[in-house]
Parts: sequence; C-alpha cells; structure tokens
Amino acid sequence: MTNKPAQNEPLTALVEAVQASAKYRGVCSELIAHIGAQELGRRRSLKEAIKATKNKLHQVGGAFLDAGDPYAAWLERLRLALQANDQSQLRETCRAIMSHHASTRERLPVLERFYAEIFALLPPVSSVLDIACGLHPLAIPWMPLAEHAAYDAFDIYAGMTDFLQAWMAMLPLRGQACACDVLQSCPTQRAGVAFLLKALPCLEQIDPFAGQRLLGDIQTDYLVVSFPAHSLGGRQKGMIEHYEARFHALLAKVKRWRIIKRLVFESELVFVVQRI
Repeated sequence: MTNKPAQNEPLTALVEAVQASAKYRGVCSELIAHIGAQELGRRRSLKEAIKATKNKLHQVGGAFLDAGDPYAAWLERLRLALQANDQSQLRETCRAIMSHHASTRERLPVLERFYAEIFALLPPVSSVLDIACGLHPLAIPWMPLAEHAAYDAFDIYAGMTDFLQAWMAMLPLRGQACACDVLQSCPTQRAGVAFLLKALPCLEQIDPFAGQRLLGDIQTDYLVVSFPAHSLGGRQKGMIEHYEARFHALLAKVKRWRIIKRLVFESELVFVVQRI
C-alpha cells in the first residue's frame, strides 16, 4: 500500500503545499492527492483548492487529534508499563494516551463493557483489521484476542502508524500499522474481524460511496461498525436514528452482511455484522 505520486503539475504543487503545513505533514500523500484532485476540479485557483483540501483533511482527521502528540514519550511510558508486568498500570497508560484522540476519548468510560459485549458475539479472534484506526489499537489490552494474533491497523497519519507499529512490536502478537488512503487501497486480506469505528461518516465526506465500497471490499468473517451517538460539539438529537437508517440502507445495497447485534453505548452506536 504505497503512496501514489501526483500525476500532474497542479496536483503535485497542491500536495507539496499541504504537506508543508505542520498540521498535515504526516498525512499520507495518497489521500491528499485524492482530495486535492477533487478540489482542483471544483475551485477557481490552486490557492482555493489548497485551502479546501486542508479544510477537508481537518474534517476527516485533524479535528479528532490533539496538537503535537509526543509519540516517543508515549512509547517510553508503554515500555515501562510492560516492563513492570502490571496489567492495571498498562491499561491506565493506554487510557491516558487514548484520551488524546476524540474518538477513543469518548469510549474510555465504557472500555470494559464495550469489548466484553462485542467479543461475546464473536468466535475466537486470531486476526484483526483495524481500518481508519486512530489510537484504537491501544485498546488491545481489553481485547480477548488469541495468542499471537495478527493485528493490522490502517490510518492516514504516518507518525501515528509508526507509533502504533512500535507499540504492537512490544506485544505478543503479529502487529502491523500502515499509513494509507483506505478508499483507494482498502485492506482486502482475509481476517476474522474488521473494526470500522466511527469512520464511515468521515470517509463519506470524501466519497459519498465510501461505505458501499468498503463493505463490498472488506474480506473478513465479521465486521464491527460504529457511528457517533453525538457530534464532537455534543449535539445528540436524532443522530442514532439517522445513522441506523443509513446503515440499514447501506447493507441493503451491498447484500453481503447480516446484523448479528445492535449495541448502544453512551457515545456510540455499534453494529456487529457477519458475512453472508
């Protein structure tokens, strides 16, 4: 899943301009080029297209991250927690780091119940795809995975995926993290379960058919899909009903999955589905 180079001069200039910004330097060029090509076709100038591309990147990723994440310091804290051989200390360290990403921060109050209820619906899990993962792989200590399970994680931020790769290398599993645009390079390897947590609304801002394409391409036996129960600003009215209707409509189009269970947590609507 290598980054695809920009194929024309304006697009090359746009990708370089966006990556010159500290906020978007770590975003994979494949995604910047994907969005940038769309915006160049819509805008009157390169300057407008660059601004619109940055705005879109903020909506799909930047809004969820704290500024200046100290990955090296986090790795040292995780290393020390593992060295102490104290599961409680490790979990508290993971909790503290997950609080720096809006998506995982919202899940912290229900971590134990979240994974207990989801994994109770699944057969033993020895392989995982975590698509648009954010900091979600830091929740591995709560997941009852099989010994030496394979865990493949994908996100748009190279710095984050490098950090996650180093984190998983400390664990007794076969972990890999990769920076890519999952809309153009959807992971299609076989696995027991894929997580797609609160990602579809963001991805559909780039491509309105993102959900249909991903659910058509993912090759796992089970899929855990979730949607936010409220906005980042805290607005809740009608969001669960809206996303539930959208997901049922999506499944009706793809016709490859059936819902096993609908779960509602304080900040998240979850569907556990099985391949038909």
